[in-house]
Amino acid sequence: MTEVLRVDAETPDPAVVEHAASVLRAGGTVAFPTETVYGVGATALDASAVRRVFEAKGRPPEDPLIVHLAAEDGVHLVARDVLAIAHTLVRRFWPGPLTLVLPRRPEVPAEVTAGLDTVAVRMPAHHVALAMIEAARAPVAAPSANRFGRASPTTAQHVLDDLEGRIDLVLDAGPTSVGLESTVLDLTREVPTILRPGGVAREEIERVVGMVEVSGSTAGPAPSPGMLESHYAVAPELVVVECPDARATPEVLAEMTSLARRYGAAGRGVAIAAASDDVLGPDAEVSRLGSSKDLDEVAHNLFAVLRSLEAGGAEVIVSRSFGEAGLGLAIGDRLRRAAAQIVVPSQRPRGPEST
Repeated sequence: MTEVLRVDAETPDPAVVEHAASVLRAGGTVAFPTETVYGVGATALDASAVRRVFEAKGRPPEDPLIVHLAAEDGVHLVARDVLAIAHTLVRRFWPGPLTLVLPRRPEVPAEVTAGLDTVAVRMPAHHVALAMIEAARAPVAAPSANRFGRASPTTAQHVLDDLEGRIDLVLDAGPTSVGLESTVLDLTREVPTILRPGGVAREEIERVVGMVEVSGSTAGPAPSPGMLESHYAVAPELVVVECPDARATPEVLAEMTSLARRYGAAGRGVAIAAASDDVLGPDAEVSRLGSSKDLDEVAHNLFAVLRSLEAGGAEVIVSRSFGEAGLGLAIGDRLRRAAAQIVVPSQRPRGPEST
């Protein structure tokens, strides 16, 4: 049975933190909040403990984990040959939702890195996570705390929905603030490359280090978590309408309304996940993600809304992308990876494998 302990997000009880750290030191698995989503972790230098994380999630071994640190200088515990550009990014964005891919130190088990010679590291911006990692006296390797391929958890209840009885402990500190996973930036390439868009926008990174590239998904061993083609899924069929900007065009709104009516007429239970300022048909059942003018809000609500619609029995969810600027890049990435169909208005739908 999984133990659940409530902890204050701002001032965590030292006794609760120490209990979680003792579970980690004993080789156990602990789900804990970060600013992005809940993670499930084990001490990163203990290969057998790391394997328990993979087993609990049903995660394939070719999908590496992110190593979480309690202090900026902890990067040297797991990475070697750390260049000046990495230190510049650390000073600007840590603690925060930016993961850096760096050359791996030999002490880091191959289980953490999918056998690669690189390691993904970050310092989370959450008091509970930082206190727990510090008390454990070791870096913590942690993916999102959900069954593999499912939508990431932004509350402790989401964690229990997926991993009850499969992990040792959950620290419940309430909802996470960002709601999307961290941005993963590979610094081992000639040009810094975003492997997974996330909580730090491309534009923010480019203001600090200049031009960066954006990589696509992969079908083989991934250099970063969250790069596999199909990911972040919910049980309902998710249909995503491509939108060129954060604000929906009339064509996109008409397509969403048409799709919802078409599925409804076929006897399917349909729900729409849309921005609060999207104007849809009067008979549409709409769950609001937040304003298209506030993509932080949309990102924060995305996984929670998808999970809520799934729990409510929706058979089909119709949603839309939010352009490629700012957090729109990360929001669209998560929706496309979860989608059963991607629709471009006035064009034929296509499966996610063709995006």
